[in-house]
Amino acid sequence: MQNEKGIKQIDWENLGFSYIKTDYRFLSHYKDGQWDEGSLTTDNTLHISEGSTALHYGQQCFEGMKAYRAKDGSINLFRPYENARRMRQSCERLLMPSYSEEAFVEAVKKVVKANEEWVPPYGSGSSLYIRPFVIGVGDNIGVKPAEEYIFSIFVLPVGAYFKGGLKPSNFLVSSYDRAAPRGTGASKVGGNYAASLLPGKEAKERHYSDAVYLDPATQTKIEEVGAANFFGITHDDEFITPKSPSILNSITKRSLMWVAENRLGLTVKEGDVYIDELDRFKEAGACGTAAVIAPIGGLQVGNDFHVFYSEEEVGPVTMKLYNELVGIQFGDVKAPEGWIVKVD
Repeated sequence: MQNEKGIKQIDWENLGFSYIKTDYRFLSHYKDGQWDEGSLTTDNTLHISEGSTALHYGQQCFEGMKAYRAKDGSINLFRPYENARRMRQSCERLLMPSYSEEAFVEAVKKVVKANEEWVPPYGSGSSLYIRPFVIGVGDNIGVKPAEEYIFSIFVLPVGAYFKGGLKPSNFLVSSYDRAAPRGTGASKVGGNYAASLLPGKEAKERHYSDAVYLDPATQTKIEEVGAANFFGITHDDEFITPKSPSILNSITKRSLMWVAENRLGLTVKEGDVYIDELDRFKEAGACGTAAVIAPIGGLQVGNDFHVFYSEEEVGPVTMKLYNELVGIQFGDVKAPEGWIVKVD
């Protein structure tokens, strides 16, 4: 069903983060050394060879991004060229042909426009999640790059990450490694996420939101928080976030770094965040596409439990960062040049 504004009638208040089949997805094939023009399709099932390298050797990568309905009814994409650039880098790491950045953004716009009725209304707190991916396909068996690939994009509406408003949650420092020191940690590839499933499950079984991963070489420094990046606010109003070749290059984190420095006047630093120096932070959070910011109330480190600002309330700096960035995404706050791309 639709309302008079051409937006699907959905119970936006109870919309979570789960798969919903929307009307169209974009599909392009790579064969004989080049990508075809690609097209929209209503078929949400991929037909691939049993020898596809994506199935056997993990030759695949993906992106996560969102489209937002602005107050005037228009649709915003948030920094899509950054997603295009990161996907190109992931493809290069796995010896897959990259889709051009310009063509990537045009394909995103095309599939969002085709599913415009699924973009949630302004004020609902919901958005349209966008999942581009590249996979190696074709009749293969040896451990080598495929000769054929699929690039596809599908979309689905997702609800606000925090029902009833932003709130802190607790995390558990894991004894597992998320990625190898010189592995694929900086790329957005499925293997990194497969490795996180077991420690994430164990953390949730102990009633924590997710696992926090330390650097695999020394196990002394925070690297990732579940599938998100870590940041902390020091007592001297510094925005500190880890720097490591094993950390995913988060677009949300880099956006928050700009907001922290240019809108909030904080000193921004990337560097080591030692697990035995948590007292330097008055607030902490995880950041990524899904939640923008997930405030960290407390962190379980072995037998010790460290509380940052509060287990119940969001810290004031974290709240300002969140409101500023979400305001930019929905078009309520002036964005830096190039950050917002309209879907015409």
